[in-house]
Amino acid sequence: MTADVALLTEARFAAEVAGDDAYLANILLDDRLLADALRARGLTSTRVDWALPDIDWSRYRCAMFRTTWNYFKRFREFQAWLGRAERTTRVLNTPATVRWNWDKHYLADLEAQGIPVVPSRFIERGEARSLGHILAESGWSDAIVKPCISGGAYHTYRIHAGNAAEVDEAVRGLLDDGSLMLQPFQNEIVRTGEDTLMVLGGRYTHAVRKRAKAGDFRVQDDFGGTVERLEPEPQQMELAERAMAACVRAGLPAPVYGRVDMVRGNDGRFAVMELEIIEPELWLRYHPPAADVLADAIAAALHTGVSGREERLA
Repeated sequence: MTADVALLTEARFAAEVAGDDAYLANILLDDRLLADALRARGLTSTRVDWALPDIDWSRYRCAMFRTTWNYFKRFREFQAWLGRAERTTRVLNTPATVRWNWDKHYLADLEAQGIPVVPSRFIERGEARSLGHILAESGWSDAIVKPCISGGAYHTYRIHAGNAAEVDEAVRGLLDDGSLMLQPFQNEIVRTGEDTLMVLGGRYTHAVRKRAKAGDFRVQDDFGGTVERLEPEPQQMELAERAMAACVRAGLPAPVYGRVDMVRGNDGRFAVMELEIIEPELWLRYHPPAADVLADAIAAALHTGVSGREERLA
């Protein structure tokens, strides 16, 4: 099939009929809202599993990341795929931005630009010291540790002096070919939750709050978390737009779409937890007008060549 926009997904979500799968139904609804908005602007789209072999990506004017939520588990394969795809089509968000965003060391770049982020210490590949030693050195009595390249709370653990040895055993092998990130636990996560603000075309559009189930700290629905609409505070909207704009100051193209996950930190100020630019869940179904904003941003990217690749001549 040929289309203007390939909406990238993965094998788990490639079906076009959800049946009784409520999770897939939500994905399909969001993709349908976006597809309808693109169609209203004269742009065709189709959903494509990024990892399918023998896809001719030149059939699409651009490939847009939507639900490629297995990329970090197939990371080397994904890296190779991105290198091939960018040679034949535009990629949104841009390959340079994706490569910057897939490793959480980018938080140091944001902090250097004055963006408030949750304090982070990076544990680099081959580190011989124990997590208990590093935790004690940090001065944090309660912390979170996770891989720098990850998603969906993959290998994310809450760590303290009492379980440091156990967590160390669980993550030690990850340091053979990757890095870890240690952050102080933010107490508001279990009190009120994590706030997620969508930024489309450089502007805030809508927000949700993600809450963990009782007794857990992970807000993802895979672990029983829930989502609700949110009317954020003005300073949150300002922070979200400023954090996304920091990509440009880091020498990258402005993201066409993304989201900013934040929390009220232990010091009482809002702080960025993550900048989701590769394949963010956007909850368009919670605010359908945002699909039009996103479609406008995609159309503008196709027109201007913001993806970092010149339009191929017909």
